[in-house]
Amino acid sequence: MEIIDAIILGIIQGITEFLPVSSSGHLEIGKAMLGEDLEAETSLLFTVVLHFATALSTLVVFRKDIFDLIKGALKFEWNDDLQFITKIAISMVPAVIVGLFFEEQLEQLFGGNIILVGFMLIVTAILLYFADQAKDTDKKVTFKDAFIIGISQAIAMLPGISRSGATISTSVLLGNDKTKAARFSFLMVVPLIFGKIAKDVLSGDLAYDSGNFTALSVGFIAAFIAGLFACTWMISLVKKSKLIYFAIYCAIVGIIAVIFSMLNA
Repeated sequence: MEIIDAIILGIIQGITEFLPVSSSGHLEIGKAMLGEDLEAETSLLFTVVLHFATALSTLVVFRKDIFDLIKGALKFEWNDDLQFITKIAISMVPAVIVGLFFEEQLEQLFGGNIILVGFMLIVTAILLYFADQAKDTDKKVTFKDAFIIGISQAIAMLPGISRSGATISTSVLLGNDKTKAARFSFLMVVPLIFGKIAKDVLSGDLAYDSGNFTALSVGFIAAFIAGLFACTWMISLVKKSKLIYFAIYCAIVGIIAVIFSMLNA
């Protein structure tokens, strides 16, 4: 992989992991446009490295929240912090089930299937449009909400469905406060990412080539820095109800992807 391609893909991952425009979809489009036809093992390793970078950027942005949650949980009381952690655990259940039982079927969808990505981006655009119309509330995420949001996260494993877009939109449409919805959305994915990374590492499916070290390193750094920026920016945008712009963007990119795929069929 060329260094400049690794930087571009790292920036794409870092920004789109948090902005509601589908990181997986944009990575597939990015690889197709850059002509990066990587072997499965190399592609998986690069994807894992980029996801690790964005997970770390989430930890940095929410370091105070995470520290407070851990401190509250260690009191061993049924307080708000322990309840929040329990909700996070509940939200993980649907994605874990899909990941365990349908991993092979999902992986088959990540092979430059640009037309699928295009249609799923259009679905994301529709979700964001309706979420943008929702009224502001002070409601917190309930245990039932956590499971429903978890289902939307599982569906967002499809390339082109934005994870943050799907989870934040679902949370907002359930009547939750937009800022609380964004915070829950970003924190709920951290244990899933680290769990997936651990699974991939232990499975032995990752093929490390020392020749790719530089590309992996610059991709990691680019994704981490872009992730710090995008995560902070997204929280502000959700609070200000600016999701409609991302809905328009996803619709445009989705339509272009579908047309591009049809013309190159």
